[in-house]
Amino acid sequence: MKKYIFSALAIAAMMVSCNNAAPKMDEQPAAGEASASGMKIAYVEVDSLMTQYTFAKDYSVTLEKKSNNARNTLTQKGNQLQAAVNNFQQKLNNNGFQSREQAASVQNAIQRQQNDLQTLQARLESELANETAKFNEALRDSLQNFLKAYNKDKKYDIILSKAGDNILFADKKYDITQDVINGLNKRYKPSAKKDEKKADDKKTDEKKEEKK
Repeated sequence: MKKYIFSALAIAAMMVSCNNAAPKMDEQPAAGEASASGMKIAYVEVDSLMTQYTFAKDYSVTLEKKSNNARNTLTQKGNQLQAAVNNFQQKLNNNGFQSREQAASVQNAIQRQQNDLQTLQARLESELANETAKFNEALRDSLQNFLKAYNKDKKYDIILSKAGDNILFADKKYDITQDVINGLNKRYKPSAKKDEKKADDKKTDEKKEEKK
């Protein structure tokens, strides 16, 4: 299986002031700083965002589970194929087949098994790639929607992503990473909790109906 790496594309957003309402936050935001050109600039550390944003952490666990399940499935199928090949070769060496036709039939079955395994591998890789792309898109949308609301109040001209050496140096006074992470986590509602709330609401409604 190919190892899929979460894209930082979703974080590389340059956001201009927007008209959406800013979210209420308890944390004190990073102080806005104006550059020498008069522009108000900030940046977000991608690595910190990926490890501290609950949505990113939850999705990482989901993708890892799917990747491990796919790998285990392919390993199992691969072992079965190898066992069939070994058994065929052993019978062939020991004249264990009653005829050439029988040997050819077994060989064809092994070939079909190999083709099926290759098809399965391609399908699982495609599914994992699609799931990773879905994550990247959701992460990008989540961040951009938050920054639009966040920047209504902060009024930054540019918000940059900082990943690796793409920004060689940046003064910490421009770092709004923790502020953004805090805000994102406040807005994030895990699907599991949503499902639990729906279940609780349904039970409450049922109890009300019984009382009637």
